[in-house]
Amino acid sequence: MEGEDITTNNKEALSIEQGQLRGDQDQEFSLPSAHTIGHDSWQQVGLMLVTSFNCGYILSFSNLMLVPLGWTWGIICLLVVGFYTAYANWLLAAFHFINGQRFIRYRDLMGLLFGREMYYITWVSQFLTLLLGNMGFILLGGRALKEINSEFSDSPLRLQYFIVVTGATYFIYSFLIPTISAMRRWLGPSTVLTFAYIVILLVVAVKDGKANTKRDYAIHGNKAGRVLNAFGAISAIIVCNTSGLLLEIQSTLRKPAVSNMRKALYLQFSVGLVFYYGVSMVGYWAYGSTVSEYLPGELSGPKSVKVLINAAVFLQSIVSQHMFAAPIHETLDTKFLKLETGMNTKENMKRRFYMRALLFTVNSFVTAAFPFMGNFVNLFGSFTLVPLTFVFPSMIFIKVKGKTARLEKNLWHWFNIVIFSLLAVVTTISAVRLIVNNVQKYHFFADT
Repeated sequence: MEGEDITTNNKEALSIEQGQLRGDQDQEFSLPSAHTIGHDSWQQVGLMLVTSFNCGYILSFSNLMLVPLGWTWGIICLLVVGFYTAYANWLLAAFHFINGQRFIRYRDLMGLLFGREMYYITWVSQFLTLLLGNMGFILLGGRALKEINSEFSDSPLRLQYFIVVTGATYFIYSFLIPTISAMRRWLGPSTVLTFAYIVILLVVAVKDGKANTKRDYAIHGNKAGRVLNAFGAISAIIVCNTSGLLLEIQSTLRKPAVSNMRKALYLQFSVGLVFYYGVSMVGYWAYGSTVSEYLPGELSGPKSVKVLINAAVFLQSIVSQHMFAAPIHETLDTKFLKLETGMNTKENMKRRFYMRALLFTVNSFVTAAFPFMGNFVNLFGSFTLVPLTFVFPSMIFIKVKGKTARLEKNLWHWFNIVIFSLLAVVTTISAVRLIVNNVQKYHFFADT
C-alpha cells in the first residue's frame, strides 16, 4: 500500500497548501472556473459522496455484480475492488497540489505532466463517463416512474414518456442548483430519502428471501460467456465505488483540501460502502440468479411499498445525478458564461438555461432510443473509469515521484499500469458484447 510514501505525499501536499500558491491552474490547459472553489467542508462532501453512490443505481447491482460471479468470487471481487479503489482515490487526492500548483480538474493535471494529447484523452474519458452515467440516471428515473405507473394501471405508459419527464426534472434542478456547492441544502433531504428506500427495500427483500426456498445461485451460460460476464461484473463493481471526478470534487473543499478529501473518502468507503454492498448482497441472497436488474420489480408486498420505494428512488436521483453531471456544467459555464459577472445575472441565467436544456434534451433522446441500463454501467466502468481510477494515478506517481521513490515502489506502479490497462481492454470487450446482444434483442425505443 506504500503507506510511508503516501504519508510523505500527504505531508508535502499539506505543506504546499499552507504556503504560497503560484496559481490555480496551468493557463495553457484551463480557464478560471465559473463555479465555487475551496468553499465546502469535508462533512458536506462526504455526505454528498455517500448519498450519490447510494443512488438508485444500487438497485441493479445484485444482477450486474453478483449474478455473473456467484457468492465466492462475488464477495472476493467486492472486497478487493472496493479496497483497491479506495487506495487509488486516496493516492490521487495527494496530487491535487504539485509544486505549489492547485489542479481543480483532472485533465489539467494530466495535460501539464504528459502533454496536450493526455489532456484531451483525459477530457474525453471523463466526459464519456459523465454523459453515459447521466443517461443511466435518466433511465433509472424513468424506470422508477414507470414502476409507479404500473401499480395504478394495467396498461402503463411506455418507458419513453417517463424518460422525458425525468430528463425535464433533472434539467430544472440543474438550472436552479448550478454547482456542487449549491447542493448543500439538498443533501439532508437526499439522505433521508436514501436511507428510507434502502431500509424499506431491505426489510421486504429479507422477508421475500425467507419465503423463497428454491433460490438458484448457479452461474449460467457457456464458459466463454461466463468469463466475459464476470469481467463485466468487475467493471460494474468499479462503477459503484468511484466516479473519475476526484480532483473536480476535491476542488470544492476548503483548505487543507488533501486531508479533507481523504476524510470524505473514509466516509464513502465505510458508511457508504456498507449500504450499497449490503443491498447488492441481500438482493442476490433473496432472489438468486434470477434477480431483476431493477430490484424493486422483484419485491412482494402491498402496492404502497413499491410506490414508496420508487418515489424515493426518483426523488433522490434528482440530487445524486447532479454530482456526476456537475463537471460538464462547470466546463460549459466556464466557457460560455460571462465570468466577470455573477452566476445569476440575467444574461448568465439565459445562457445557463440554453446549455442545460440542450444537454438534457440530447441525453434524454439517446436514453429513450437505447434503454439498456445495465450496459451503461458496464461500459463506462470499463474503458473509461478503469484508466481514470487505476492507471492514470500510477502514471502520475511515476512522473512526479519516480526519480526519488524506491525501485519497488516504481515497479508496483508499473505493475498497476500494465494490469489495469489489460483489465480495461477485457472489460470493454465484455461491455460491447452485452450491448451488441441487447441491440439484437431490443429495437430502438424499446419499452423495456
